[in-house]
Amino acid sequence: MNDSISDTFAVERLIQGFTAPALPQDRPDQAAIDVADRNARHWTSIIAGPLKPGSDEHRREICRMFRETFNPYRPSVLEWPNLEPEALERIVSLPIWDIAVQTEGRARLRMAAYAATVNEPDVREALALNAWEESRHKEVLTRMVAAYGIPLASEAPYVYPRDAEWAYLVTGYSECIDSFFAFGLFEVARRSGLFPPELVDTFEPVMQEECRHILLFANWVAWHRARLSWWQRIRFELKVAGVWAFLGWERMTLARTLDAEGNEHKHDNNFTVNGAQAVSSVEVSVRELMTLCLTESERRFSGYDHRLLRPGTMPKLVRFALRFMRADNTN
Repeated sequence: MNDSISDTFAVERLIQGFTAPALPQDRPDQAAIDVADRNARHWTSIIAGPLKPGSDEHRREICRMFRETFNPYRPSVLEWPNLEPEALERIVSLPIWDIAVQTEGRARLRMAAYAATVNEPDVREALALNAWEESRHKEVLTRMVAAYGIPLASEAPYVYPRDAEWAYLVTGYSECIDSFFAFGLFEVARRSGLFPPELVDTFEPVMQEECRHILLFANWVAWHRARLSWWQRIRFELKVAGVWAFLGWERMTLARTLDAEGNEHKHDNNFTVNGAQAVSSVEVSVRELMTLCLTESERRFSGYDHRLLRPGTMPKLVRFALRFMRADNTN
């Protein structure tokens, strides 16, 4: 127990030790926010030629991408719009807030825990920044639920992972799955008009930041994999296969969590897949949602250097599934 407590404090020091670029003023003007937002969505390496996974150039550029696309303002500087009673009820009734806050809390801890094991300073800093941004997401969600009076279960203490690499892989691949579907679901919500445009705009930078996170993860996996010896590679691939099996099982069950008082709560792990009807007043077919997820994923990644690898598993699976779906399929 003492070792776990000591390790948790070490993670806290790692996150706190990362110094994010300071804001030039407490309340930046809109022009500064707009410039930072554009910079967060577009990045091209100055290196000529391919960025071969496993190379020093690949490592340096993925870390530079993550550092240079960091947005100090969004989603830190947010205005929570006043909501009409009907819109507020729709927000409050979404069954996602407990698990969303807790997921960001676990991601923060797991990413920082793995960063503490990394020897390369630039990779360690990039992963620490990723953990810092996960912490910011948690704070944003916490402020939002407080602003709109959304009740949350009390959070149980987060457990330091025994296997930091496993925990990081679970978090990274889980974000690749959830973000892919969330991109489409977010666009469904925007088009539906059920939620005020101001609220959609408020969450937009959070969605783009998740895109950066999984872009970093996909390239870290490729870089890390390429540097392993053949026997280390076998072990790593078995671990990755185990992670995918775990995530598949997890998404076929309800998440069961305990709050700080020991009370059990059940949550839908698959809201990003089956939650389209909760954010739209019209029926959205599976095919429509999957097609929209592909389109939105490509759009969000389009501003980043094409030589950087994109998360590929979910897009490949969805494209394969779409070959067997009729255009008028609504099931």
